Amino acid sequence: MSTATMTKDEPVYDVDAYRADFPVFSKDIRGKQVVYLDSGASAQKPQAVLDRMMEVYAGEYANVHRGAYWLSERSTTLYEEARETVRAFINAEKTEEVVFTMGATDAINLVAMTFGRGLLKAGDEVIITELEHHSNIVPWQMLRDDKGIVLKFAPITDAGELDMPAFEALLTDKTRLVAMAHTSNVLGTVLPVEAVIEKAHAVGARVLLDGCQGIVHCPVDVQALDVDFYVFSSHKLYGPTGVGVLYAKYALLDAMPPFRGGGDMIASVTKEKSEWAEPPAKFEAGTPPIVQAVGLGAAINYVTAIGMDAIAAHERDLLLYATQRMASVPGLTIHGTATHKAAVISFTMESAHPHDMATILDRAGVCIRVGHHCAQPLMERLGVSATARASFGLYNTRADVDAFVKALEKVNEFFG
Repeated sequence: MSTATMTKDEPVYDVDAYRADFPVFSKDIRGKQVVYLDSGASAQKPQAVLDRMMEVYAGEYANVHRGAYWLSERSTTLYEEARETVRAFINAEKTEEVVFTMGATDAINLVAMTFGRGLLKAGDEVIITELEHHSNIVPWQMLRDDKGIVLKFAPITDAGELDMPAFEALLTDKTRLVAMAHTSNVLGTVLPVEAVIEKAHAVGARVLLDGCQGIVHCPVDVQALDVDFYVFSSHKLYGPTGVGVLYAKYALLDAMPPFRGGGDMIASVTKEKSEWAEPPAKFEAGTPPIVQAVGLGAAINYVTAIGMDAIAAHERDLLLYATQRMASVPGLTIHGTATHKAAVISFTMESAHPHDMATILDRAGVCIRVGHHCAQPLMERLGVSATARASFGLYNTRADVDAFVKALEKVNEFFG
């Protein structure tokens, strides 16, 4: 059993009890108890989330905002309650600042196609970093090619940290947006987002944070951060796929044009013109991910009951333990040694290609991610074509780490 360091007044982190909440850990894979170290790609789902979604589908489901009957009213209530759950979780000022999307990728594209296309002009500058996920690179490249904005990449250090002096040197009076990860999906680096936001705001720029990894590993308060846009996906936060969140300050949502046209995002439609609904409806055209949003709300309630600070402490313990254990494996190199890291470790081994590693680990029941992790510019910066990545969740234990390291030793035995 793995526990973070606790004081007398703090409850013990009961990881065994939490693991029991996830049905996947009661199953064997290839005759082995599963060691799931790919939560950075998508987290497993607790029974409470699965049950709540099934309850809605079975007895509380109808389309939202449109029906003058009990089922529709009930479904609408549940959908909007999920929005309020998100608002409270990230401490947004108002529920109207929470837009449900198909995921974080969809949310970033929404900002690029509305704030970007609608409010930026040729010559305006957008700054991102070398460690971004493709979802926070490609939309800005498309905007550059379409509108003539200037796209700049802030460099990272050899430790995988943001080169803050170099970032500050990129800021000018033409900088309109800084878009970067809160936490790197590859290196686990927690970026100095408070300082970034302060520096960006000082030149009049807005800031978008890709919070897919950040929201999972630490508490997030968007008002305290004073961030302009914050995006994240449900499925990395122990919720279902198919739904994500765009938080944006209301004044920005009000000024931005809609992303998609259709039902529910309009105030009125005539043959001559359409008028838009107020945010967030303006950005939620068509039938939304109703049950998925309720599932996200259930996932937030689940992690909130455990406590985000408690989860963070548990994962810090796992990160430290895994880093120490991996140091004993000959020929293994960890990429990303930032001072502030989440429980994500990318690595390579001299004896085997990452895909070969994954095959050996799979036979031992250990699930990791290999490849470029949708971060090819970062791979180029690191000087590798691919890495293996172990990412930890609230349900992982030191025993998982031990099984993982034992499997890595088997890789050396087999290939070395």
